[in-house]
Amino acid sequence: MAIPFPFSAIVGQNDMKTAIQIVAVDPSVNGILALGDRGTGKSTAVRALADLLPPIKAVKNCIYGCDPKDQSKSCDQCEKLKLSTASPPSELRPVPVVDLPLGASEDRVVGALDLEKALSQGIKSFSPGLLAKANRGFLYIDEVNLLEDHLVDLLIDVAASGENLVEREGLSVRHPARFVLVGSGNPEEGELRPQLLDRFGLCVEVKTPQELEERILVIKRRDAFEKNPEKFQEDWREANDALREKIIKAKKRLDKVVMDDDFLRLCSRLCMALGTDGLRAELTLMKATRAYAALEGDKKVDAKHLRVIAPMALCHRLRRDPLDDTGSTIRVERALEELFK
Repeated sequence: MAIPFPFSAIVGQNDMKTAIQIVAVDPSVNGILALGDRGTGKSTAVRALADLLPPIKAVKNCIYGCDPKDQSKSCDQCEKLKLSTASPPSELRPVPVVDLPLGASEDRVVGALDLEKALSQGIKSFSPGLLAKANRGFLYIDEVNLLEDHLVDLLIDVAASGENLVEREGLSVRHPARFVLVGSGNPEEGELRPQLLDRFGLCVEVKTPQELEERILVIKRRDAFEKNPEKFQEDWREANDALREKIIKAKKRLDKVVMDDDFLRLCSRLCMALGTDGLRAELTLMKATRAYAALEGDKKVDAKHLRVIAPMALCHRLRRDPLDDTGSTIRVERALEELFK
């Protein structure tokens, strides 16, 4: 297994790193979209996530990694097991971070008949796909704006329901598929369909560093990692462990963070001023600001958290204004300034 670049060693890209930590604290924020220049560390940051997250408890030998304490989100086998015993045997597993290649077939994504068993033993058995492996984890799509339409439709359905239903070759299998969708891409190579764009809770813009010293530092660290990945990872272990502990503590204090009606009014006023469709924008603002406050160790969500999170949560939800050619992030920041006058 390839050694991931340590998350703590990533230079700059603060918005992207903040967004990744937010979904690690609260996966219900529903994913991250990182758009920007090629070669700016988008894929590196996402793959570094696997090494950063604490392990999860799963039902022993369950191919979907079902939660032993949550029967409502279990596969058929785990539901039967939980009915027969109060505490099914469990094990610790790393949080799955699964890559979905652009050229993947539908069978590889959703799962299909296990041909080896069918041919050798005459048994109809289900071979799980990438959606099954990503359950309770992260599904990463590089160049997500180039994903084929039929896979986009499939992901939208599964992301909305949290379940994957496979009916083919005489098989009918339903299993949990609750994952955080993480995508990256270069907008110059194509736009995302609005239906998929709306499924990402946060969107961050990733730019090529413009400071000379920062660029040199990126090159030096990457060179050191490629020369000796094991040593480089060991050098950054302490910083990564500290960041992991920060995320664990934030998850524990998340439900204790106070969010009053005055703050919710601020969120709604901001969304109304920007003309966002539906209420998903407010829900994302609420969850993401609360997670960010927990990360910062604050007991209450306030305006300072909203100023950081609003551009990430709203910039990809704005309608195009033919009379305003400014960037979406600038429009959000301008609306924030009006809000806090």
